[in-house]
Amino acid sequence: MRKMRTWRECLIERITSRERAIGYLQAILEDYQIYKNPAVVLRALQTVVEAQGGVFELAKQVDMDPQVFSKMLSNKDMPLIDTLGIVLKALGYHISIQPIEPETSKLETYTDA
Repeated sequence: MRKMRTWRECLIERITSRERAIGYLQAILEDYQIYKNPAVVLRALQTVVEAQGGVFELAKQVDMDPQVFSKMLSNKDMPLIDTLGIVLKALGYHISIQPIEPETSKLETYTDA
């Protein structure tokens, strides 16, 4: 009989590669821009951390105590951008700003007036 797994277990297995983890985080950040739910971003960061080696391993990457790193990942009061920056650095990633397609850009609307 085949063992049933949770969605999160399947997701963790799929995002063990760097490229898939980056794609997953990009999708989560795009979702955040629409729905503004920081809890989803925080949960996604926790999932990627687990898939990429866990709290202890990644805390070493940023020379941080694993307990502090773990608390940061579960702290809903810490500014999301701070958490995101620290976790992405530990994963070897960085935040990148990309232009929005011209036909959907709000900035373009303001500059045409």
